[in-house]
Amino acid sequence: MLPLVYFVRHGQTAWNLEGRLQGQAENDITELGRQQADRNGARLRELIDDPEKFDFVASPMRRTRETMERVRAAMGLPPKVYVTDPRLVEVSFGDWQGFTFIELEQAEPGCTVARHKDKWNFVPPGAGAESYQMLLDRVRPWLEALDRPTVCVTHGGVIRTVFRMLADTPPRGAARLEIFQDRVLRVEDGELEWL
Repeated sequence: MLPLVYFVRHGQTAWNLEGRLQGQAENDITELGRQQADRNGARLRELIDDPEKFDFVASPMRRTRETMERVRAAMGLPPKVYVTDPRLVEVSFGDWQGFTFIELEQAEPGCTVARHKDKWNFVPPGAGAESYQMLLDRVRPWLEALDRPTVCVTHGGVIRTVFRMLADTPPRGAARLEIFQDRVLRVEDGELEWL
């Protein structure tokens, strides 16, 4: 049985605001993103009686590390005492990273049609690009190895795979889920709940 896990998506970035495919591109969180991280940390402080019983792990990307450090500071914990795991980085959008869907369609009309038909399994063009299913295959061993209560700061795509694996959300539904940046996802006893 999976231990108690709290998932936090990184705070808002400028590319989130602009609707750009961020993927594995490095971006910092905005002022609103910092406020979201602080609020999520304050919420976790209310939820967790003994943080010493928890592991803290983040994606190694800048936006997730800053979010984790703000979360821990808001919990009254040393900000930099956590580990990173490369399996938690966001899905790679390959050559599409940094573009909006409007820009992609202007450059190559019809190029996003296949993604809209099957967002879960679609692999964008470019070296290293991934589908959400490929991301799930990367995240699954990390999730299955958890043996202690954990706070995890990661990305929207990773959290979609958690819904697919643990809530058996159908691929189409998992790919279209709204993944909040200002709420905490609790996974406990097989139940997933946004707090």
